[in-house]
This record gives sequence, C-alpha cells and structure tokens, in this order.
Amino acid sequence: DVQLQASGGGLVQTGGSLRLSCVASGFNFDDYAIGWFRQAPGKEREVVSCISDDGATFYDDSVKGRFTIARDNTKKTVYLQLSSLKPEDTAVYYCAALSGSWSPISWGQGTLVTVSS
Repeated sequence: DVQLQASGGGLVQTGGSLRLSCVASGFNFDDYAIGWFRQAPGKEREVVSCISDDGATFYDDSVKGRFTIARDNTKKTVYLQLSSLKPEDTAVYYCAALSGSWSPISWGQGTLVTVSS
C-alpha cells in the first residue's frame, strides 16, 4: 500500500520560511524519484521541485534559489525547504512518487502554505 504523507505547512509572512516533509511507506523508496507540486486557488497543479533516486534535483524557475529539496532514505522522507516566501507561493503543496518518465503515480495529502503580504 503506497502512502505519502505531507506536512509542515502553515501561515507565514512574506520573506519567511517553512520546511515541508513527505514521509513515504509501502514501496521501495530508495529507487524512486519524488516530486513536490503545488496548486494555488483557482489554478492548475504545477511542479515545484523533484529529486531523483540518486539525488539529482530540479527546480521550477519560479522557486529556484529560494527552495531546496533533499531526501533522507534512512527516514524515507523528502524535504522541501521554502525560504524567501512570496504571496504567489500560497498553495496546497503535494508530494508524489514519480514514474521512470517523471510522471506522478501516487499522491500524498496536501499541506497548505499561506504567505501573507
């Protein structure tokens, strides 16, 4: 039973920071890429950052230099450090296990990040 659980969201002011966590279970975590996605009110879900099984990272241009993704295979956890937050970062953030072609195959519950201006 594949499960992903996202946590760590909250309400912060512009310029603030949060650390999101995604804890995985029920699959061979070490062999899968994990992605973070977000969905803002009234908008489509979009990719934020991904990390491959061997630690290679990808960031959307909108967050590059502000967000950092990392994984701890011992804890079966992927983290997303959000810094220098902007109001446009406000969204529900989701983590997902990714297929070999980088498509989401299993979603976790989202965690809400709200950035006030």
